[in-house]
Amino acid sequence: MQQHFIELLDTWQSDYQDDWVLAILTHVQGSSYRKPGAMMFFHPLGKSLGMLSGGCLEADLRRHAQKAIQTQQVLQLTYDATDESDTSYELGCGGIVQIMMLPINASNHYLGLQKIYHSLNSGCCGVFQLPILPEGVDCSNVKTSWQEVEHTDLIVKTRVTNNTNLGYASLEIPLKPPVHLGIFGGGLDAQPVAQMAHSLGWQVTVFDERTAYARQYDFPHANIMKIPCDQMGENILASLDCAFVMNHNLSLDAKALNVLVKNTPDYIALLGPVHRRDKVLQQAKLSLADFNCFFSAPAGLALGGELPSSVALSMLSQCHGVLHKSKLTRLDEVML
Repeated sequence: MQQHFIELLDTWQSDYQDDWVLAILTHVQGSSYRKPGAMMFFHPLGKSLGMLSGGCLEADLRRHAQKAIQTQQVLQLTYDATDESDTSYELGCGGIVQIMMLPINASNHYLGLQKIYHSLNSGCCGVFQLPILPEGVDCSNVKTSWQEVEHTDLIVKTRVTNNTNLGYASLEIPLKPPVHLGIFGGGLDAQPVAQMAHSLGWQVTVFDERTAYARQYDFPHANIMKIPCDQMGENILASLDCAFVMNHNLSLDAKALNVLVKNTPDYIALLGPVHRRDKVLQQAKLSLADFNCFFSAPAGLALGGELPSSVALSMLSQCHGVLHKSKLTRLDEVML
């Protein structure tokens, strides 16, 4: 299922002139599967993109999307799961969610989604501002805005702002391109890493100059770069958010670390035990102090398991936490 916003836009873009409807989660009281700012697209023929719940609401939302298409008006929906005797939707999360449905068409300039799509594809971050309008407002009166910002200036999560001049609130939704993972080494154990990262909606590039490794057949959803990494253009290396170094070759791993330490992704993982790490660093003429990022060596979390899929899960779990500025915390300690 496509979940990253740019993936939803990618599918929407191919038929953007059809009578699509955008469903957006505007408010949450208590707990919910998704948070404010989550979006979903509905096509007039019944196809949907994304999700706003664990599958409880989507069928009913599809029905309301047809109404929004017919009336060409804003719809406001509330789903209340606090009453356990009401099994209408079986939300399971016990919260109250409010969802706004907006027809997307030329009269409202397609909500500015084409501009956002091209910005995200260009590697830009930004804030999508969307008014929260009363039910019944004509869709042609929906006016959105998109402001590109530096990655470091991007707000952490969606927030509601009140516009006293216009008399309504707006959602400010931070959007950024998918996480870009660089895998240095295209061996067998890199395949589950690439597969899992793709399922997360991440962009994956595999770097391996060796002819017998990193075949496109084994990495169907990844970019394959066969040029030596120290001859690679600065743009692609600078675009990496994280990197896994797993060539199983001391010289190639040392070369990869020398390249990465100059471009400083947020997370770098080096596969192998401590004594091997020290050999790679010695060959690269580097020390742990040279890494101005989260350098994981040995790579990953101690989750147990030794097969490639377990190692991939271990590294991706740690990387995911670092990129989201998270820490290992029990869910019952952070969820209401």
